[in-house]
Amino acid sequence: MKFKSKLPHVGTTIFTVMSQLANEHAALNLSQGFPNFPCSSELIELVYKHMKAGENQYAPMQGVPALREVICAKMNALYGSNYQPDTDITITAGATQAIYTAISTVVRPKDEVIVIEPAYDSYVPAIEMAGGIPVYVQLRAPEFTLDWEEVRNKITERTRLILINSPHNPTGAVLSETDMQALDAIVKDSDIFVLSDEVYEHLTFDGKVHESAAKYPNLRERSFITYSFGKVFHVTGWRIGYCLAPAWLMKEFRKIHQFEVFSINRPFQMGLADFLKTEENYLFLPDFFQRKRDLLLAQLKNSPFKVIPSSGTYFQLLQYGHLSQEKDTDYAIRLTRELGVASIPISAFYHDNRDDKIIRLCFAKTDEMLEAASARLCGI
Repeated sequence: MKFKSKLPHVGTTIFTVMSQLANEHAALNLSQGFPNFPCSSELIELVYKHMKAGENQYAPMQGVPALREVICAKMNALYGSNYQPDTDITITAGATQAIYTAISTVVRPKDEVIVIEPAYDSYVPAIEMAGGIPVYVQLRAPEFTLDWEEVRNKITERTRLILINSPHNPTGAVLSETDMQALDAIVKDSDIFVLSDEVYEHLTFDGKVHESAAKYPNLRERSFITYSFGKVFHVTGWRIGYCLAPAWLMKEFRKIHQFEVFSINRPFQMGLADFLKTEENYLFLPDFFQRKRDLLLAQLKNSPFKVIPSSGTYFQLLQYGHLSQEKDTDYAIRLTRELGVASIPISAFYHDNRDDKIIRLCFAKTDEMLEAASARLCGI
C-alpha cells in the first residue's frame, strides 16, 4: 500500500535512545527528565481518598471545578491576573497535549511560528501537523541569551505564533522582565499569538523570579500558557497539566481538546485540588531543587567539565569541548557505556543538530545518585 508519512523526519527520540542505553549498561540515568524519588505521601492519600469516595467516572471536559478554581486563585495571587475558572482554564493530559492543542487552535497551513532553539522536541512536530512552518531563532551559547532584534527581524505577515519557554529546557535559562517587555513590544498591535511553556514555573534559583506571560496584560490577552503537575510534584507518569488563555481563545482550544482526550483522570484531579490549597506544597520547590543543583555543582567542582550554572528547571549543562571534539551524541553514548552515566546531548534540541559540545544532566534525582554520578564524572 502507498503511504506518505506526515512526519517523515521524525524517528525515535533521543530520550528513549539514552534511557534504553542506560538500562543496557546499568548506567546512572541522568538523561530523561523525571524524578527518581517518591512524590508527596499526602498527595497519594488525597487521590486515594477520592477513589474510595467513588470519584472514578468521567470528569467534566474542561476539568473538575474544584481544581480549576484553586489554579485560577493561585495564578491570580502570584501574577496579578484575572483568570476565571469557568472560561479561562482547561485541564489537559500533560503539558505536551496542552501545547499540541494550543498550536492546533491557532496555526493554519503556511502560517509561520517562531521557535526558539534549543527547543523541546514536541514543538516542531505539532507545528508541522497543523501545516505551519517553523522559523528558528537560536539562543546564544553558552549563556543562552535571546537577541530580540533577531526575533523582530524574523517576523513576517505570515507570523501567527511565537513560542517561548521559561524556565528553559534544556538550558536552565530564565527569561527576565526585560525579555518579557521586549516580547510585549514585538506583539503589541499585531495578530500574533504567544504560547508560553511554563512547566518549570516554580523551579527558579538564586532569587530569580519567574516572569509568567500572565503578569503582562498585553501578553495575557493573546497567550496560551501551559503547565505540568508532573514536573513540579514528581508525578510525571500521571500526565496531568493545564492550559490558561482568555475566554475567547479557550473556547476554541476546548473545541479541539474535547475530541483529542475529552477529559482527564478524575480522582487525580480531585486530589490535586486539595493538595494545592496548601501554598507550601508548591512554594517550597525553588529551595528544594536549588539544594539539589547546588549539591551537584559542589560534587562536580573538581571535574574537568566547564559548568554552566542552571538558573531554573532541574537540568544542568556541562561543556566538554576542551576535553574532546567528539560529536555530543557520540560523547554522551561513550559516557554511558564507559562511565555508566547517561546524559542528553544538546544537539538533539536543534533542527540542524548544532553541536556546541554540551551535554545535559537531570538533577531531579536522589542525593545518593547525584553523588555517585558526580564521582564517576570527576574520574574522567
